[in-house]
Amino acid sequence: MTGLLTVRLQQACANATAMWATLARARGHDVREHDGFVVIDGPAGARVMVTTPEPGDALAETARGLRDAGRGLVVEDAFATLDLTGIGLTARQLPVMVREPAPAPEPAGVTRVESPADLVRAGGIVVEGFPLEHYRADDAFPASLLEQDGPAIFTRGDAGACLTMAHGGVGGAYWVATLPEHRSKGVGRALMHAVLRHFDGLPVTLTAARPGKPLYDSLGFVTVGDANWWR
Repeated sequence: MTGLLTVRLQQACANATAMWATLARARGHDVREHDGFVVIDGPAGARVMVTTPEPGDALAETARGLRDAGRGLVVEDAFATLDLTGIGLTARQLPVMVREPAPAPEPAGVTRVESPADLVRAGGIVVEGFPLEHYRADDAFPASLLEQDGPAIFTRGDAGACLTMAHGGVGGAYWVATLPEHRSKGVGRALMHAVLRHFDGLPVTLTAARPGKPLYDSLGFVTVGDANWWR
């Protein structure tokens, strides 16, 4: 991996960690920072975000403790350096992708969410379209997100929505969701055009679900690594 791709992977990891921590604090959930990893702990379970390629033995012990306590658990390792099979977890690989700054088309029909009512509507689209388990339209995206500098939420009518995060010199795209009845109609592409225009001049990172990867490929994203999501 070249030096730039290594930097982009580190930035993508830092952006995702900041997004999860910001969202967790807005929801009133617990965020615990450790050397090499961050634990996001809420009613639906715990997410451990690996923040360095060598987080140390404490991460595995923390994950084991959460699992043994019966907590739902995801360990997101963007660097793919951990082996957590010894504590009974299984990895699913997802590509981490980046697009360097470049022009993007005008996003047809996409608007940025500015009001609590529209935030609830966007939350409903993401909860149903992604889907997001354990959340409802009215608690997926807390209203306090509208007052913060990092997050921004976009919708395309009642058909699609996504969350973005500005942090660490890059923009991040999350939960680019289209409701089932509106799929294959350009909704996801329009949302991504809005994301790219929003982060004009910045690299944009994301972790791609396999069905969405062809869209991201067509928009100029390249894979910088395959993250392990341990469950």
